[in-house]
Amino acid sequence: MDLNAGEILRQGIFVVVKLAGPILLLSMIVGVLVAIFQAVTQIHDQTLGFVLKLLVTVLVLFVGGGWMMNTLVEYSKYLFTLML
Repeated sequence: MDLNAGEILRQGIFVVVKLAGPILLLSMIVGVLVAIFQAVTQIHDQTLGFVLKLLVTVLVLFVGGGWMMNTLVEYSKYLFTLML
């Protein structure tokens, strides 16, 4: 296990992208769909987009929260084994 700090940092960034990616991607898709809907219907309510993005974020966390927690715990265990 001869890793340098750059490799550990790269793995940490990969874990962050893996965990935040689904939430950000789905939130962005919902935001674009809401913006298209608002442009077509000329409804310009700020709370519509916010509430839908919040619901999608909560739903993703509810569905994938266990996987996200396991991924983070495994990476944390890996970091602690490197310290020994």
